[in-house]
Amino acid sequence: MGQTAAKIKLVAFGDSITAGLGLKAEDAYPARLQALLAARGLDIELANAGVSGDTAGDGLNRLDWSVPEGTDGVILALGANDMLRGLEPAQTAAALDKILAALDARKIPVLLVGMKAGANFGDAYRAAYDRIFPDLAVKHGIDLYPFLLQDVAFDPALNQGDGIHPNPTGAARIADNMLPSVLHLIARIAKR
Repeated sequence: MGQTAAKIKLVAFGDSITAGLGLKAEDAYPARLQALLAARGLDIELANAGVSGDTAGDGLNRLDWSVPEGTDGVILALGANDMLRGLEPAQTAAALDKILAALDARKIPVLLVGMKAGANFGDAYRAAYDRIFPDLAVKHGIDLYPFLLQDVAFDPALNQGDGIHPNPTGAARIADNMLPSVLHLIARIAKR
């Protein structure tokens, strides 16, 4: 897989958590992931296409220039800002569905990264929002990493002062946790 993997170009397509808001570029989770892959002898180009504040709809609007020709795979992590703004889950799902359909039409494999609604949004909203990601993964036949902030959310030792954005240690934890799913995405790409 080493020689094939050397040609693989991935794009981490997301919002401020992907962009690494408040962090040095090398501390954002995509850069940490690239370092973990390099440590395994995989020369993967992992571009960071995170834009702070982006909703799923914003991502849809910038899809074509954020995921350039020659991209072999996408780590799609959008939807958190939709929830924080209280946007209807159906609106978020529709935008993500269009992104996934466009990437599928371009024959670009995707690892969909989920988010979970905060308890303060109420049970009905939370249930509808939390279904978005697993439902889309099934619909599009793609892999799902269920929760971007797994083992990081609400831990003051792993987040910046705002309690939302990971600090360097939290971003490293995200990369560590996500690594097996990214390796699976790379294996899928290498088999094509």
